Amino acid sequence: MSAKAVWMGGHRLTLHEGARALIPAMVEAVDQARHSVHLETYIFHFEGDAQALLQALERAARRGVEVRVVVDGVGTPNCPPPWRDRLAQAGVHWLVYMPWGTWGLFIPSRWRRLHRKLCVVDGEIAFCGGINVLDDWLDPRHGPLPNPRLDFAVQVQGPLVRAVQDMMLQLWWRMQLAADVRGRKLPQALESLRAGAQAQWLARRTYDEPVSGGMRATVLWRDNVRHRAGIERAYLKAIGEARHEIVLANAYFLPGKRLRQALIMAARRGVLVRVLLQGRYEYFMQYHAARPVYRQLLAAGVQIHEYKASFLHAKVAAIDAGHERSWATVGSSNLDPLSLLLAREANVLVQDAGFAQQLRDRLMAAIAHDSQTVLEQGLMHLPWTQRWRDRLAYGLMRLALFLSGNRY
Repeated sequence: MSAKAVWMGGHRLTLHEGARALIPAMVEAVDQARHSVHLETYIFHFEGDAQALLQALERAARRGVEVRVVVDGVGTPNCPPPWRDRLAQAGVHWLVYMPWGTWGLFIPSRWRRLHRKLCVVDGEIAFCGGINVLDDWLDPRHGPLPNPRLDFAVQVQGPLVRAVQDMMLQLWWRMQLAADVRGRKLPQALESLRAGAQAQWLARRTYDEPVSGGMRATVLWRDNVRHRAGIERAYLKAIGEARHEIVLANAYFLPGKRLRQALIMAARRGVLVRVLLQGRYEYFMQYHAARPVYRQLLAAGVQIHEYKASFLHAKVAAIDAGHERSWATVGSSNLDPLSLLLAREANVLVQDAGFAQQLRDRLMAAIAHDSQTVLEQGLMHLPWTQRWRDRLAYGLMRLALFLSGNRY
C-alpha cells in the first residue's frame, strides 16, 4: 500500500463498540476460517471475554488453519504457561514484537511499539480499531471496572482487506526472519527472507481498480520507514475541509502544533468542534500532559468533554456526518506523540454518510450522558498541585521527544 490514501468502493463495513461486540464477531469469523488467520494486538489479555478468542484460535489451528499472532512486548510481555503450551500444541504461531528487556525504558529506539489492532481471516474479512483483546469490564492495572471501556473497531469486507493482509504479512516475515537468524536456522531464515520480500512487494501494490457499490474506504498506516505521517495528514486534511461539525474522541490527546492549529481554525470559521477525552486517571504522563493544551483550544471555541463513566480508549472521529462530504476514521492511533511519531498504527478511513452518522450518534450519546464539560473558567481555579503535575508531565513528554530525536 502506498503512503498516499487510495480510496476504494465496494466495501461492507460494520461498526463494533467495545470488545463485547468485537470479540464475538472475531470468534465467528475465526471459526469459519478455511486457510489463514492473522492477528496483531498491543494487549492480549488472558482472562474474561478474551478467552473465547483464544479458544477459537486454538480450534482453527487444530483443524489446519494457518494461525499467526503478533503481540507487543510491552503490552503483552508474557503468555501464561498453560495458554502458551496449549497454543503451541495446537499449532498457533506466536511472535512478540520487540520485547522490552531490562533497559528498554532507557533506549529510545525501544519506545517504538506495535500499537495497531488488526485481524484478517482468509484474506476476506478484516478487523481494525482501537480495541485490544481485553475484556471491557477488566483493566490489567486497575482491576474490575464500574462500566465497560468505551472503544470502537470496524469490520471490513471488500478490496481493502487485501491491503491489510499484505502489510501484516510483511511485518510477520520480517519478525520471523529475525527470530530465525537469532536461532541460527539458516534454511528457515532464507525461506523467511524470500517470503518477506514477496510480502513487501505485495504491500507496495496500489488497489485503485474501480469498484461500484458499497462504501468508500481506505487504510492508512504509521511506521518508521515509508508511512511516517499519513494518519496525521489525513486528520489535517479532513479537519481543514470540515464545514459543519467535527466530533472527535481520543484516549491520549496531546496534539502537535499543526493539529491544534487546525482545530482552532475550524472552530474560528464556524465549525462546531467537539472533543471527547479521557476523564479518568490511567497513566500519569498521558493524563496530565494533555491538560496544558486545553486552555488554548477552549479559548478558540473548541468544546472539550471528559468521559467519566469508565476508561475511554477510542481513537475515532466523525466529520460533517450526514452531509455530502462525510468522513470518519476508526483506528489505533491516538493524537499524541507516541502514536504519531513512534508507534506502528493502523486507521481505516470511511467516506459514507450513514457510517459517519452512526459513529457520530454514539459519540454524542457518550458526551450527553457519560461526560463532563470542561470550562475555561474552571481551569483557572485548579489546585496548584494539579497545575504543577500537569506542567511536569508536559515537560517530561517534551524531554522524551527530544531524547528520541523527534520534533512535534
